[in-house]
Amino acid sequence: MLPTFVFIFSLLLLGLPETALAQSYRFNSVRVEGNQRIEAATIVAYTGIERGKSVSAGELNDAYQRVLGSGLFQTVDLTPRGGTLVVSVTEFPTINVINFEGNRRIKDEDLAKIVESTSRQAFNPAQAEQDATNIATAYSQQGRVAATVTPRIIRRSDNRVDLIFEIAEGQTIEVERVSFVGNRVYSDRRLRRVLETKQANFLRAFLRSDTFIEERIEFDKRVLRDFYLSRGYVDFRVNSANTEFTRERDGFYLVVDVQEGQQFRLGEITTVSEYPGVDAAAYQAALKLRPGVVYSPSLVESSITRMERLAIKQGVNFLRIEPKITRNDRDLTLDVEFVLSKGSRVFVERIDIEGNTTTLDRVVRQQFRIAEGDPFNPREVRASAERIRALGFFANADVEAREGSSPDKVVVDVNVEEQATGSLSLGGSYSVSDGFGLAIGLSENNFLGRGQRLSFTFSTVEDAESYVLSFTEPYLLGRDLKLGLDIGYAETDSDYSSFNTAIGYFTPQLTFQLGELSTLATRYSWRGSEMKVRDTSIEGPVIGTEIAQGAITSSGVGFTYSYDSRLAGIDPTAGFLFSVGADYAGLGGDSEYLKTSVKAVAQKKILNEEVTLRATFEAGALNWMGNNNSRTLDRFSLSSDIMRGFESYGIGPRDMSPDSSGDAYDDFLGGNLYAVAKFEAEFPLGLPEEIGLRGGVFLDIGNLWDLSNVDTSAASSTCGTGGTSSCIVGADGAWRSVIGLSFLWTTGIGPLRFNFSKAIQKESYDKEQTFDLTLQAQF
Repeated sequence: MLPTFVFIFSLLLLGLPETALAQSYRFNSVRVEGNQRIEAATIVAYTGIERGKSVSAGELNDAYQRVLGSGLFQTVDLTPRGGTLVVSVTEFPTINVINFEGNRRIKDEDLAKIVESTSRQAFNPAQAEQDATNIATAYSQQGRVAATVTPRIIRRSDNRVDLIFEIAEGQTIEVERVSFVGNRVYSDRRLRRVLETKQANFLRAFLRSDTFIEERIEFDKRVLRDFYLSRGYVDFRVNSANTEFTRERDGFYLVVDVQEGQQFRLGEITTVSEYPGVDAAAYQAALKLRPGVVYSPSLVESSITRMERLAIKQGVNFLRIEPKITRNDRDLTLDVEFVLSKGSRVFVERIDIEGNTTTLDRVVRQQFRIAEGDPFNPREVRASAERIRALGFFANADVEAREGSSPDKVVVDVNVEEQATGSLSLGGSYSVSDGFGLAIGLSENNFLGRGQRLSFTFSTVEDAESYVLSFTEPYLLGRDLKLGLDIGYAETDSDYSSFNTAIGYFTPQLTFQLGELSTLATRYSWRGSEMKVRDTSIEGPVIGTEIAQGAITSSGVGFTYSYDSRLAGIDPTAGFLFSVGADYAGLGGDSEYLKTSVKAVAQKKILNEEVTLRATFEAGALNWMGNNNSRTLDRFSLSSDIMRGFESYGIGPRDMSPDSSGDAYDDFLGGNLYAVAKFEAEFPLGLPEEIGLRGGVFLDIGNLWDLSNVDTSAASSTCGTGGTSSCIVGADGAWRSVIGLSFLWTTGIGPLRFNFSKAIQKESYDKEQTFDLTLQAQF
């Protein structure tokens, strides 16, 4: 029975006319109904239907989708009526205003930049929902993952609506604990210091880094990988970074699963040349890599950069340097072979800069070491991009290379987004010796868009105040030459001294690179200074003689040479800084002298970088050559930042001449020579890392002596009762030594340092200070 029915039905289908199988329409007119704001011609244009042309049912459905997809209509209906197509629409209302309710953490103007719905445009529910999602995302980036946003409308006359985004911001979700799985070499405490995400602590009112932000965790994963790679762990990877709600659902636990692998060191370092006429030996000699050093990608990159600079000096163009790394798992070394070959002949056609509405083009171009017409170097372009971002002038800076007018030419596109570069800073400080202080600063880091820095700072403590105007031009005459200019004035009125001071100075300075790690600064200095009477009853005879000299000016030149191994980051666990400087005064003015100083600092992190060891040596010498005598103001003094354990002006030569009552004046005189050696160690205290408290121990050894070219004739020759020796003490010097314990506390308002010290070697006339607290904060 069934096969017979199928056969008869098939015959009936074959007998139907063709139009019944594929219906088509032909419309002589199109009529639009229901539109209020949108012109009928516009709606007809959306359909795409031409009068008198045959239209299939599928094409009619396409016309319906186009009208509906315009986003202007709530409902759309296409009805054929003979030769007329009737398009019935219901328009979306027009947005009258857009308001935000319930928001306190993000301002209305900032939210308005997030939403894409706009006033006087058609309301689209789908777009409003997307806007609500975008607002919720903005809150989640501030750690408020529980924020909810609901779009609502209030209907007005003339088919208008007010669009309201009702926002429930919710509470900030904290990261309660950060822990690691799989780490054997470095402790959780050490790795937490690497991450940008921090655990919640009682100072969170001042901190935002303990807030859960998903994008920050992705950044932390990259930072963690860079940390391990720079220490030779080439197989390191982050398996996962999982977050879980706490039981109360008011915070997160962050668990980072890592795989450290083994630490690799450099093995054999070789250089081969496949570039005709290029001697590999010369490039091998330029390398500073040595076998046995812990491997780091930055070491290889800096070596390639050094080779490229040598190629530029030798006039070798299009040199391509490819490092080939051979892994030796048996001895955990990596052999590096630098292959020199001739790359493609590609030139820089031009450098296009866009988006810099304030900053001049030349400021951005100065960050490039290549120019139009030079051979294209991708590594140098990447380095230039980093230098542009490091300027701090731009919120975003993208640097990309694309093909130019021909395959052998490249156009470098620089797209930047300007940001505010001026700032007003309010700072506070406190120390036991100087008391509370206030600092107010105005600065513009991109003055007139020229990349110059202009700043003015006013600072005051209980017994001193200063005014400093500074100007810096980082690329003088378009060269890698920094010009600095400081003009300042300072006054002191300190209980630690028997005189007041007034000092004005003018110092222009030029700084330039001598090598990869070294710089040389040359300067001219004019200085006017005066020692003033503070109280004649406490003014000793030597100080009185120096005050009588009145205002003294000096004019001279000087230099400072610095070598800083931290600039290259060769060893992230160690660093060395060395500087030496000299100033000669005698180019006019009232004084002639040569003042030299030297400083060396070595630092090393041990015990998986938990403990930091630091040694500092500092010394200075003043050789007075003028016809007049030097003053206390000209000579050296050892403040607490140079040697701890003593008051300001607490050690060194002193005038102990008796006053009218028989008591000693006890005036600090300073010294022409000083030397200080400091040894210290910083270590964790075993407390939770989020508290930010570390401990330290230190040993300071120092001496301040010599009063050559000092007029001491006014000092009494009789000290105390029956004394016959001169009342000047300490001129021959004596070594002091101090041991101490420190607590270093990183707080939301600035770093605090508590020093408890005990002098184990001192002189009877020294002024010991057993406790010192320093605070430096920026609000």
